[in-house]
Amino acid sequence: MRSSVLSLPSARDEYSATPPLDRAVASALPTRLRPADLLRLTDEGAEDVLSGRYDHLLPADGIWPADERWATRLSHDDEVDVWLISWTPGKFTDLHDHAGSLGALTVLSGALSEYRWNGTELRRRTLAAGDQASFPIGWVHDVVRAPVAAESVGPLEPTLSVHAYSPPLSAMSYYEVTGHGTLRRTKTVLTDQPEGDL
Repeated sequence: MRSSVLSLPSARDEYSATPPLDRAVASALPTRLRPADLLRLTDEGAEDVLSGRYDHLLPADGIWPADERWATRLSHDDEVDVWLISWTPGKFTDLHDHAGSLGALTVLSGALSEYRWNGTELRRRTLAAGDQASFPIGWVHDVVRAPVAAESVGPLEPTLSVHAYSPPLSAMSYYEVTGHGTLRRTKTVLTDQPEGDL
């Protein structure tokens, strides 16, 4: 006759620093990169742009577009996309998220205003040259060239920022604030372009 005694783990087994795993543990994020990694990549990208490493990707005539945002991809692989974006006055991105991608940015010149949904309202912050920000999954925001930057930055000094997304962008969802003070998704689009349609 078999005994039906259960074998319980000993206290030593239960509190072991490295408990045995009988299966692989998957990351909760869609990428191995963390926000700090993306901030480092945007900072390095900004330094490279300022040092002239990417001059071959900039507008050939040296004149930045004045009517529409402009962007160029600085680097890309299966894990991360890095972009340089030029911002023009009054051109909002519309409230959006980056679907399943984490994001980060570094402002190179000028300033950006970010309007972020905090769960109950839009909160504004201004990011000036040298400032950085990261965006976890689910971060809903709208970005525009800051009005102060539009007054103080001339055509020879555009508002520029470097952005990184991991995994590379594949979709973005757009939102509107309802009359009840909530967010409603209006559409989701497949895209590999940064910060909305350019």
